[in-house]
Amino acid sequence: MKSLNKIVLAGAVSLAALCIGQAAPAAVGKAAPDFTLTDINGQQHSLSSFKGKTVVLEWVNPECPFVVKHYDKSGNMPRTQQAAAKDGVVWLQINSGHPGAQGDFDPAKVSDWQKRNAVASTAYFRDQDGKVGKLYDARTTPHMYVIDPAGTLVYAGGIDDIRSSKPEDIAKATNYVSAALSDLKAGQMVRTKNSQPYGCSVKYRN
Repeated sequence: MKSLNKIVLAGAVSLAALCIGQAAPAAVGKAAPDFTLTDINGQQHSLSSFKGKTVVLEWVNPECPFVVKHYDKSGNMPRTQQAAAKDGVVWLQINSGHPGAQGDFDPAKVSDWQKRNAVASTAYFRDQDGKVGKLYDARTTPHMYVIDPAGTLVYAGGIDDIRSSKPEDIAKATNYVSAALSDLKAGQMVRTKNSQPYGCSVKYRN
């Protein structure tokens, strides 16, 4: 019995050791999990390096019809980015599609797409192994997250409240990201903290 207890205890200790150092999954109201990724220009960025600034994370797939709605067909997402940039917000685009997936553009093609759509993001990352996407439970493109200057995740969900691929619905929709950024700018609590994301599924390998 003593031997069995030792084995169980050893297993528990090993499991605890394995868990130590693993980032906790993202949850609104909690510290946003840190990550490090290399952007399409070869520059490495860590989320923690932006502490003290408001950060937006945007999961993106340039070929997803819902992303096309907010970029090519309307300019809605770039306008939201540009307004955020004026207030010093850091905007990070993340594509967690596996190599060869729909929308897994190489850096040159990403750059062309960004220029064509007047994208105003701070950096664009190819999270091809999906680690960061799964850490944040990113499910759709787009899937949006807002992190306050203290590093707390304060919003997670859709870009707005009308779940369609029709550009004409944008004018009628409430832009949750803009609303969250306005609340933070005014020194207020973010009123809408969670919403249902919508769009194409993130193209994880599995």
